[in-house]
Amino acid sequence: MKKFLNKAKESFSHHQSNFQSPLQSEKDQVNMSPPTPNDVFRYRYHLGTNLGSIFVLERWLSGSMFLPSASGDSELDAVTAFVRERGVDEARRRWEQYYRDAVTDGDFDWLVNVARCTSIRLPVGWWMMGGDFTRGSPWEEIEGVHAGAWDAVREIVTRARSHGIGVLIDLHGLPGGANSEDHSGTSSGRTELWGNRDNLDLARRVLRFIAREVHNGMEGVIGIQVVNEAVFNATGMYDWYDQVIQTIGEVDESIPIYISDGWDLGRCLNWTTSRSIFGHTKKNPIVVDTHKYYTFDEKDRSRSPQEIIAQIPGELGELDGKEGSLGDRGEAQIIVGEWSCVLDGRTWSRVQPQEKDGLVSQFGHTQSQKWSQRAGGSFFWTYKMDWMDGGEWGFVEQTKRGNIFVPPYLTLSSNDIRNRAQVAQQRRGEMAAAAQQAHEDYWNRTSPGQPFEHWLYGQGWDAGFSDSLAFFTARAEGRMGNAGQGGDKIGCLEIWIKKRMLEADQRGAFKWEWEQGFRSGVKAFESVVGI
Repeated sequence: MKKFLNKAKESFSHHQSNFQSPLQSEKDQVNMSPPTPNDVFRYRYHLGTNLGSIFVLERWLSGSMFLPSASGDSELDAVTAFVRERGVDEARRRWEQYYRDAVTDGDFDWLVNVARCTSIRLPVGWWMMGGDFTRGSPWEEIEGVHAGAWDAVREIVTRARSHGIGVLIDLHGLPGGANSEDHSGTSSGRTELWGNRDNLDLARRVLRFIAREVHNGMEGVIGIQVVNEAVFNATGMYDWYDQVIQTIGEVDESIPIYISDGWDLGRCLNWTTSRSIFGHTKKNPIVVDTHKYYTFDEKDRSRSPQEIIAQIPGELGELDGKEGSLGDRGEAQIIVGEWSCVLDGRTWSRVQPQEKDGLVSQFGHTQSQKWSQRAGGSFFWTYKMDWMDGGEWGFVEQTKRGNIFVPPYLTLSSNDIRNRAQVAQQRRGEMAAAAQQAHEDYWNRTSPGQPFEHWLYGQGWDAGFSDSLAFFTARAEGRMGNAGQGGDKIGCLEIWIKKRMLEADQRGAFKWEWEQGFRSGVKAFESVVGI
């Protein structure tokens, strides 16, 4: 190891004085292969939408799938009524046709070229796996209806990947229900996942199945969300998260794992940051999913649109002080998994009707800009429903109205990408030298005579710059399928740095210098290309 460190130090000094090409410095990294297309899919900024009520039906979105005799508003109610009236075979044909029609090639083209989506969040239910999973449950009698459901999921993932869109597989419905809502799959009104060993074990087995499927070739999956909207203060939730991370990690440690914040983002981030990136047996990236709605709470209903909009810039403050130092804590990485432009009627009653359109636009822009600044991605709720274009719930309508902020780098032409990348490469040497000098000067001034390993800062800077370049140019180089124009940035920076620190084996006393250098290299690249 000492021999390698001396070699790396000499290499960096040579790079600093002679401004060697980026490829030369990359050879000096430990186990640092260039980012793959799959890396870009998983770790870029996710501008996305939820697909909607396809595999987990909700009557308010997909009423056409519910016969009048359906006793409730959930998937189980819809299927049970259909089977009772028309039989399993006819129900299966109806459901599989619904899956086939869910997302057309025209939909994917629109998502890529108009909405500029990079990702979709795809809600699924545990009952779709059938077989032993549903044995002894109300789903067993109707499991034939969902016999082709998982194949339909695989088909959507494959088609999305070919269009340059990643897919977050969201286990929206879990055994017993992670919450009491219809979108858990039943209208029982009960929450029977938490504290129930059988249901928790079954959910973990379902997640193992999904992880194996992803590991065995479902390219384009950006992660697995293990639960949607866990109830507040759910019994044993964090112990179960530990078990699930172990289960998925045994299959594939590279798969990002998305967890629900349980409506308490601060507490959830305290948990993730308490888990040192070096101290656990499974190293899967952990992403916290938080949902932002301003229409259901009585406090929001009692306020004006202007008051709610004024609140948005202060959102996600739970991240303050938790990002930026993976050497001594776990990752603080979030996405906003659901948000919308919906406000309650009582809120709208506080303004004149002619003011609404402008305020909806302001509301949408203020939210989406905030999410792009502090989160690794955001997913509007939702894309598909019977009543397109969906009003303030509709991703299509809000996109058409220009109410969702699209980061400008997602609209750049391939030529512009290449030109900006060339300028970055030309300026790379001088920027690296200036950053290294500033780093050394700071520590020589504030801690004179103290031992450091400043060469690690330079090595980290080089890695951060190189990785940012690879993300930015991936589409222009044709590595992302038919992804259209635009560049990408490392949006999920905390978990990407975790991955890179582990690959580079940065565990020593001065690993913080490498990490600071990496972050500085990312910022330098983004600054010079204007993203």
